[in-house]
Amino acid sequence: IEIYIFNLRRLQETLEIARRLRIQAKVHLELETGMNRTGLPLKELPQALEMFEQNGDALLFRGCCTHFAGAESIANYYRIKKQFNTFNSAVKRMNKNGIQPQQLHTACSAAAIRYPRTQMDMVRIGILQYGFFPSEEVLVHYLTRNRQESQPMKGILSWKSSVMEVKDVKKGEFIGYGNSYLANVPTRIALIPVGYGHGFNRSLSNQGRVLIRGQRVSVIGTVNMNMMSVDISDVAGVQPGDEVVIIGRQGEHEISVSSFSNFSDQLNYEMLTRLPANLPRRIVDIAED
Repeated sequence: IEIYIFNLRRLQETLEIARRLRIQAKVHLELETGMNRTGLPLKELPQALEMFEQNGDALLFRGCCTHFAGAESIANYYRIKKQFNTFNSAVKRMNKNGIQPQQLHTACSAAAIRYPRTQMDMVRIGILQYGFFPSEEVLVHYLTRNRQESQPMKGILSWKSSVMEVKDVKKGEFIGYGNSYLANVPTRIALIPVGYGHGFNRSLSNQGRVLIRGQRVSVIGTVNMNMMSVDISDVAGVQPGDEVVIIGRQGEHEISVSSFSNFSDQLNYEMLTRLPANLPRRIVDIAED
């Protein structure tokens, strides 16, 4: 176990616990370089280094790190550059005093792609390990520099449901709550037992898409807490129990995490972490999926 520390109080607590357990705690010290979230203020760095020097039997300076304030967007370029320079300056001061952390790391998924110099001794990959880019901007950046790769990664997550009911709605009738969708023609709809309570954002009312029988169909009406309606008028033979793909591939079509996130005005991270724990998870073989 290696511990991530960002202030003197936690470093002192770690030292006390390590002494009590008679072990050497492996510590990664995060420096505040400009994000103004977690991170040890640089003015307190000498005190932290003194603690490492005087308590080497209980504290191992395993790593030194920082976190960038939005590496997924070029709009933050100068801020990221300043942070990286600040971090490097702090490390140089440590080295001049004979202190060398075993590892230096600053790069998250976005920084590892956009700013290769930030990779250093290791990278802290998050969303990339699931086969998703942090943002479309990062994907475009990668593809621009690797034109031979049209599909550089395969997402390991798909979100599926099934048709609960199929019914016909007469011309001139409203569908679902309120009057957000009026059937201007006779319309066949499928009810899907997925709603905003499952992470399918209410903002996708009348504009979301899902896949049924290999075709892209539109969400119509207001997304409910645990249900939504989709227009299957142009899809023949839809039956209760048919597979519904919310994120993933079906036939020749795919709904990506990025496109889903854009439709609902969310970050990829936001969308993925909003999938509730009560959604059943199933591990499948790649060939099966």
